[in-house]
Parts: sequence; C-alpha cells; structure tokens
Amino acid sequence: MSDHGFGLVRPLPGNGLVAYEGGLLLVCDPGEGTADDLLDALRETAASGGDGRALARRAAQVLAANMAGDPATCAVAGPVGGGGVAVLVSGSAAATITTHSGETRLAGSDSLTWADRLVTGGVDQVELSLPGAGAPPEVVRFDGGIVHGGGLVGDLTDQPVAHAPSRPLTSEMPATGYHLEPDLVQQPSQPQVERPPYPLADQPPVVPAPPVGPPPGPPSGPQEAPFAAPVEQPPAFLQEQPPPLPDPHQHFPFEDEPPAGGTADQPAPPHMGQPDHFDQPAPPMLGQPDHFDHPGPPPPQEQQADHGDRPLVYGVDCKNDHFNDPRVPYCAVCGIALVQRTLVPYKGPRPALGVLVLDDGTALPLESDYLLGRDPERAPEVAGGTARPAKVTSPDGSVSRRHLRVALDGWDVNLVDLGSVNGTQIQPPGDPNFYDIPPNEPVTIAPGTTVRVGVSRTMRFEAHRG
Repeated sequence: MSDHGFGLVRPLPGNGLVAYEGGLLLVCDPGEGTADDLLDALRETAASGGDGRALARRAAQVLAANMAGDPATCAVAGPVGGGGVAVLVSGSAAATITTHSGETRLAGSDSLTWADRLVTGGVDQVELSLPGAGAPPEVVRFDGGIVHGGGLVGDLTDQPVAHAPSRPLTSEMPATGYHLEPDLVQQPSQPQVERPPYPLADQPPVVPAPPVGPPPGPPSGPQEAPFAAPVEQPPAFLQEQPPPLPDPHQHFPFEDEPPAGGTADQPAPPHMGQPDHFDQPAPPMLGQPDHFDHPGPPPPQEQQADHGDRPLVYGVDCKNDHFNDPRVPYCAVCGIALVQRTLVPYKGPRPALGVLVLDDGTALPLESDYLLGRDPERAPEVAGGTARPAKVTSPDGSVSRRHLRVALDGWDVNLVDLGSVNGTQIQPPGDPNFYDIPPNEPVTIAPGTTVRVGVSRTMRFEAHRG
C-alpha cells in the first residue's frame, strides 16, 4: 500500500452511499442526517492532504455531535503515513481488514458508540459494507466520486511494480582509465591440488624442490660458484624406527595379582596401585549457597501468605521495613537511602507502584492492569479478568473504544496502545515534547511521565506511595 490511497477500489451493490476521494473511503446511509456532514468531512480531509487517522477523527466528531438518537450507520477508512490503515465503523456498518496474518473484523453494533482501529503489519484489503451489500463485480472499477452502493472494497495489492534501478551510465562512473563493475569481473580459477586426507605412514613428507641457480639480485664482488641449496633431510623423529607392537600373548597381571617373581606382600609399583584419593574420606555434601554470605529470607512456606491477589516480586526492605524495588537508591515510602551492599533481596507481595492521575482528578491506583477507553467494559481483557476497566471519553471522539492498556510487569509500569486510531503519546519527565508510542508494543514509563490519550485527554504517573 502506498501513502496516497488504495491501488484498486470496487463498489459493492446496495442502496447506500459510497465515496472515494483523495485515497479515503466512506460508506453511509443517505437517509440519515449525518450523511452530509460525513461527506463534508471526507472532502475537507482529502483537500488538506490528511490521512485515514485524520478522517477517522473528523468522523468521530460528527458522530459525537449527533448522539441524541441511535448511532449513525457509516464507515470510513484510509491509509496512514508510515504504513497501516485507520478504520472507523458505527451503527450497522462493518469493516473487514485482511492482512498477511489474517482478518480483522469491526462491527459498529459491538459498541455503544462506534469502533475504530489502526491496523498495521502488511494490509492487503479493506472492505466497508452496509447491511444488504452484495458481492463486488470483478469487472467494475471505482476511480473516485460519490455513487450509490452498499460498500467499497479497497485492494492494496494492486500497486505498480517498482522496477530495479538500471546500472549507471559510463559518464556517471568514476573518471578512471580502466573501470570494471566488481560483479562483472570473473576471478581466475585456481587449480585444485588433490591431497590425501591424512599423512601416509609409509611415505616421506612432501618437501618442495630447492631452487636451482643463483639467488635473485645483481651479483656483487667476484663471481661465486653456482648456488645450490642442500637437500633437506627428513626430521629426526621420522628417521627413528617406531617401537615394536606388544606381544598379543604377553601376560599382564591383574590389579590384585602379585607381580611375577615376587610375593603378595611386596608393595606394588606406584603405577600399579590404587590412586591415593581412594583411601581418603569423601568431601562433605555442599548445601545451597548463602546469598552474599548473609542469612536469606525465610523459606516460602514460612513467609506470610496473607497478601491477597498481589503478585510476588523480588524486592528489598529499608530500615523501616518498607518493601522496595531493588534497583532504586531511596525508599519510595520514607525516602531513606538504601545501601545495596547490606540488602538481601527476597520475594514478597508487590505494593502499589503509584497512581495514574487523570486530568479530571480521577486517580487509578497501580495495583493491577487497567484497560482505558471509551467503552472498556466490553473489552476481552476486562471480561477475562486480566485488567480493570477505566472509562475515558473526550468531546472530540478521539478516544477509542479499547484504546490503551496499562500493564504492570514486576516493578515496571508499561503502556500498550491497542491500535487506537488517534494513538497515545508520552512526555517524559523534564522533556517539553510529546512522543508517539508504537501500537501493540509495551513502553515502560518513569514516574513523572505525562500520557496523552487520543487528542485531548491526559494523565500523569505519580509514584509516591507514602
């Protein structure tokens, strides 16, 4: 997919209204009052060079301004700069996004308001449909405009093939007298010399023939006799005869058999006796090593088990018995310095890692994971019991139904943007700028970080527990 739109768009038969302009798709019910506002949003976004994310934001504003009755039936989609497609569906509309790894289906009926998603990772096709839409004819192509139909199919695989660049002309090559492309030069083949895989015992080693004639260089002084190097003799160890093989009929005494010509009371030669360590006591069995030569924490069965549902993590106690992250220099409760050399890490119930304070004053204690969004109660993480719901809405409709997950990992607080259309940004402590976090990837934040959810909602991570 290119950043300028879809390669091929086909309309679906139906009684709705479909539009394709500036690489952006829109389907809606013409009998509803939001149709004109949605078409204006499509035109204005396309005229300003906006992408699918900007279109979804404008469509959400139109839907948020018309929430008096039932949700309007519509769907929009468009490419996003840098790769991916932003999709929003509402009411009875639906969307199917086909990627390299499978299909993603969004239905407006699954949400109390609307559903949106930013899909990345190799998008092949996007289909927006209204109720009663038919199959797209293969011979029909939609190049742009507004027509009647039941939906649109944008095929992103029908793109012009990028040809590989040709070789540069001779005038663009380096100005040298002799120039060849390295990959066009054929290297001369070296003759292969067959050698035995191992030296033969009955053959002398191969010695190169000495040079015959005078050494190189101009002669100096009186002429000398022609130079002839002496023939090198094989090394001495090759001239020696190998020791004879032992007689197969020779008798070797057993370990407890006295040597020939002696008695059993005679001591055995040193090489015939048992090793000295056989008559020494075995070393004691080593137990588990002590941690840093200090007495460790009590075994798990002796620890207090009354910690509720809080997970067990490795930590250290300050002098006031406050359980802390072993990586920090000061206690998070009383502020006393933690001398790492005298601390013994052990597993204990993790305390709250702080709070997330929203811009409206709502405080979320960081004791477990949270699912933030416009309609978090329907999220599968909340239904499965792995996260708590935290409802966050905005007047501009920029917060997705399932927008952001706050995931606790050990002593770390991670943010995972769940493919929201308007994204999530963070402002590290002491930094005046906001930065987008990638979708579906955990990002660890530090205390003092400000988080922007969508366009207008913010919250701050405070780590003070005392």
